[in-house]
Amino acid sequence: MHKEDCFFLGTVVAKYSFKGEVLIKLDTDDPETYLSLQSFLLEDESRLIPYFTTKVQLHKSQLLRVSVEGVKSEKQADLMIGKSVYLPLDQLPKLDEDQFYFHEIIGFKVIDSVQGPIGTITGVNDASSQVLLEVEHKGRQILIPLVDDLIQQLDKQQKQLYLSIPEGLLDLDS
Repeated sequence: MHKEDCFFLGTVVAKYSFKGEVLIKLDTDDPETYLSLQSFLLEDESRLIPYFTTKVQLHKSQLLRVSVEGVKSEKQADLMIGKSVYLPLDQLPKLDEDQFYFHEIIGFKVIDSVQGPIGTITGVNDASSQVLLEVEHKGRQILIPLVDDLIQQLDKQQKQLYLSIPEGLLDLDS
């Protein structure tokens, strides 16, 4: 399976026991969704390696404690630490029609309620507390806050995101 056919679920951050269990820090708002996880893909030197789980449980708020087939020692678990965990895109939980995953809107056109077409979404920056759309606008990249109050409509068929962009935001230098 190729990485572009998958979504990032989290990162193996630590081993849990001397029996080879690992802790996966999840990149999700709903960790309980993954309690029935039967397998996952671990990125190793740009390849995705399948692993099958034997036990999965929630550990604290954003961690899964996972037992993996064939991983029975601390030494084996150590080899997994720091590696990214992926799942196939078809395992993404279904969303309501007016909701979206960030990767889904890459390539969508942004249309402002006043100024009309603004540009194309090239990325979504969620590294800080404020999620930002990265938009190609008149030959440069601009950042637009992704806030529910600004979203007027999402047209998945036409690949368009209609926003009410605050006056003056597009005039700021990036």
